[in-house]
Amino acid sequence: MKVSRIARLLKLLQILQSGQGRNAAALAGLCGVSRRTVFRDLEMLKSVGVPLEFDNVRQRYSIESSYFLPPTNLMEEEALAVLTLASRLGSTMGLPFFHSATQAAEKIENSLPSSLRKAVESSARSIDIRLPPINSLEGKEDCYRQLRKSIAAKRVVRMKYDGLTGSPQISTKLRPYQIVFQRRSWYVIGRSSLHSAVKTFNLGGIVSLKPLREKYRVPRGFSLERYLGNAWNMLPTDGPDHHVVIRFLPLVARHVAQVHWHNTQETELLPDGCLEFRVSVSSLEEIVWWVLGYGDLAEVIQPSRLRQIVAARVNQMQRIYREPKASHAV
Repeated sequence: MKVSRIARLLKLLQILQSGQGRNAAALAGLCGVSRRTVFRDLEMLKSVGVPLEFDNVRQRYSIESSYFLPPTNLMEEEALAVLTLASRLGSTMGLPFFHSATQAAEKIENSLPSSLRKAVESSARSIDIRLPPINSLEGKEDCYRQLRKSIAAKRVVRMKYDGLTGSPQISTKLRPYQIVFQRRSWYVIGRSSLHSAVKTFNLGGIVSLKPLREKYRVPRGFSLERYLGNAWNMLPTDGPDHHVVIRFLPLVARHVAQVHWHNTQETELLPDGCLEFRVSVSSLEEIVWWVLGYGDLAEVIQPSRLRQIVAARVNQMQRIYREPKASHAV
């Protein structure tokens, strides 16, 4: 297929999606071709699954505007980026609930000119994206959909929630403001009637959701950035921030320095090869687990409270491993 015909088909698609509807003569004039060519192009669109509609009364052709995004002429680098991200993030090992991204990538790929499609396929095989372990949220797809609908319609939901941390199951009316994917899982942020405050809930802990007729408005001053503040991940707390200083040994110093962990971080490579990592966080609850993940390659310098928490965890681990493991032999 010649490039000129591809461009013409894209233009024809754009015209048909305008919502006005056009007869064959008008389409021919707008595309600068004969009526015979327009009929041939219309047949081509039908053959690849484009849902053409024909109004017998008005003798006009059209396409549902919601069926396709406006056609876009993608360059090779743009197509490669879109298809690689969409297919990888939407795979079974990618982001939960994003399998539609894989389907969208396949549709985009099939619509590309043959020469471009082959070039993109060849490049894509040399690229892979490995995500860290992610909560699959198996069985929670209905919760995700319901939250999206509730946010769009600004309707309150009745939620039963099990925090998965040993706390009892709760029931609350939730005004969902935002759905967020952070590190390993999806979360919903909204105002909880039980807590009389904006809270964060992991979708994995949602037992059930029931949409209510009650409507709500998102407060004018609410934003995700303002709500999270300087939280290390997803758990902001009230009160002043904690200024944290951590020293990393040379073995991991450069690795830590190269990653953007937090918006407030400052790093300094010391003459002895160590790294001094400084950050301001609103809560110590989450950052303590990050520090522990580096074992004896990281030392908390300040605040003293964080040193005490880390020390207590280390002492507990020592107690666990000092005791001989119970035998399970029969």
